[in-house]
Amino acid sequence: MGFLSRLLGICRTRPPAAPEAWRYAQGSLEIELPRVQELEQPGGAVRLEGRGLPVRVLIVHGEDGEYHAFRNHCTHAGRRLDPLPGQPNLMCCSVNKSTYDYHGDKLAGPAKGPVDTYPVDRRGHLLIVDLSETG
Repeated sequence: MGFLSRLLGICRTRPPAAPEAWRYAQGSLEIELPRVQELEQPGGAVRLEGRGLPVRVLIVHGEDGEYHAFRNHCTHAGRRLDPLPGQPNLMCCSVNKSTYDYHGDKLAGPAKGPVDTYPVDRRGHLLIVDLSETG
């Protein structure tokens, strides 16, 4: 990602190509994995926003093979996060590059603290994220 993109806070991670593949109701986010090709391989990610979500959410198919969900909000200046290719970490899309691990713990940068993580449960082809409980 170039300096100008970082200066403007433009993240690499995009919403899913199939926006109808996810829904949110009563604190629970459901994602139909077969319809979200961005999450097929480790390192893949999507950002989910709007449509009744109380917060921006980043879903990552981690380098560890597991799925992870984060509040998509850097604790330094509120910018979005992106997964770091080939690493089990996230980085703020700003020039300050605050970095977090998959547990949400701050590793580097000016961030004020950890990012919120959410419990993720895979039930067959569905990924269920409980937004009512942070980790």
